[in-house]
Amino acid sequence: MKLAIVGVSGAVGQEFLKVLEQRMFPVDELLLFGSSRSAGGSYSFRGREIIVKELTDNDDFKGVDIALTSAGAGTSRAFAAAITRHGAVMIDNSSAFRMENDVPLVVPEVNPDDCKKRPRNIIANPNCSTIIMVVALKPIHDLSPVTGVRVATYQAASGAGAAAMEELKTQTEQTLKDEPVAADKFKYRLAFNLIPQIDVFTDNDYTKEEMKMHHETQKIMHATFPVSASAVRVPVLRAHSEAVWAETESPLEIPVVRNALQNAPGILVNDVPAESIYPMPWFAADKDPVFVGRIRKDLASPNGVHFWCVGDQIRKGAALNAVQIAEYLIRERLI
Repeated sequence: MKLAIVGVSGAVGQEFLKVLEQRMFPVDELLLFGSSRSAGGSYSFRGREIIVKELTDNDDFKGVDIALTSAGAGTSRAFAAAITRHGAVMIDNSSAFRMENDVPLVVPEVNPDDCKKRPRNIIANPNCSTIIMVVALKPIHDLSPVTGVRVATYQAASGAGAAAMEELKTQTEQTLKDEPVAADKFKYRLAFNLIPQIDVFTDNDYTKEEMKMHHETQKIMHATFPVSASAVRVPVLRAHSEAVWAETESPLEIPVVRNALQNAPGILVNDVPAESIYPMPWFAADKDPVFVGRIRKDLASPNGVHFWCVGDQIRKGAALNAVQIAEYLIRERLI
């Protein structure tokens, strides 16, 4: 198995290395690619140093079976042909191909079979907040088809990359020392603040991040139900949280819902209200599952279920999901 990582110096690229090592992914040869700034550096993997090569349009991907890419949409578009030219499967973490009709958008716990039809040899990794939500929605949808979703997300600084996490740390120190606070990675300061905007606004006054959740959920779940989202950036380093209101065709009893969630892959239920047990981002950071709690009837809808879910944005929301897709390809002999 010959594997490549594109964008290895970024937060998700670094998480790729960690996840591959922790899951004992069957790699015989690993290639690392980055920008001209990263080229020449090295990273350790399974006890040996691997030199980062500059990503160029050449034959470097000849013989590569799978390429995990997380270098931004522009880079993915520019180099997709070079990466897939010799038969490599490109599992792309950017937004470049997510809504392309001939590119599957996959969350392994939800729609793994979509990997089987990939005419361009590209599989897209969904948006992080979408991944976390659909993992929790799938077992409910299997009980009774979902007819509509409302969701408020509380997204960590990690969603904007490693530099944004460092900025939050710096801003926190500046605030506590009563120093001027500089904002660069976000429109406003994030320390001790909430920013009700993630990405740019569209014509309907929803942001692109919010519309991604609407469109991507429909594609992943092969459904047409609407998703109305409000995305908020919060002063948390890692792990996104979401308050989800889901309506179903038929009313569902909460014990049935809880049981379905407990038995679903990729989910860990933390839900004991009397003991104040529920998911929180500090607990979910660096962990694989989507944590679900606060499961209850929606008082505003007879067919509604209300729950709270938390997942590590860099891990399940990005790197882990991509590696799970690669594992599925190997397991099902699709490469």
